[in-house]
Amino acid sequence: MRLRDRRAACKPEINIIPMIDIMFFLLVFFMMSTLYMVNIKTVDVNLPQAQHAETQIKVTYLVTMKSDGSLWLEDQPIAEGELLRRAAAEQRRNPRFAVVVRADQGMDYGMVIGFLDKMKGAGVTRFALAAESGRS
Repeated sequence: MRLRDRRAACKPEINIIPMIDIMFFLLVFFMMSTLYMVNIKTVDVNLPQAQHAETQIKVTYLVTMKSDGSLWLEDQPIAEGELLRRAAAEQRRNPRFAVVVRADQGMDYGMVIGFLDKMKGAGVTRFALAAESGRS
């Protein structure tokens, strides 16, 4: 009879503190990893630095201009004519259409302005130029 009383006195307990710690760790991990997901679908270029650069979340087209003159729509190479055609069609569908241009730091300024002029000719009216934040 004594053995039965001992089992009744030692009821198992569920300690949820370690589970809360794990959930907190997962929450922080996913929050931090999403901060770095903004540039996943882009091509690496050396962007110029700016002290007052701002991050824009709502971007329709992210165009990268590499120093060799190639154009990339997100992470896919694209011909200039095709890009202009797609941008014009998107501008007709969406009046808030915007293009962010990520031009390589060593790229000729005239090429960037020429590209923006062609986009303007295709009817695109909202542009932004990307830069690395120079803040420490």
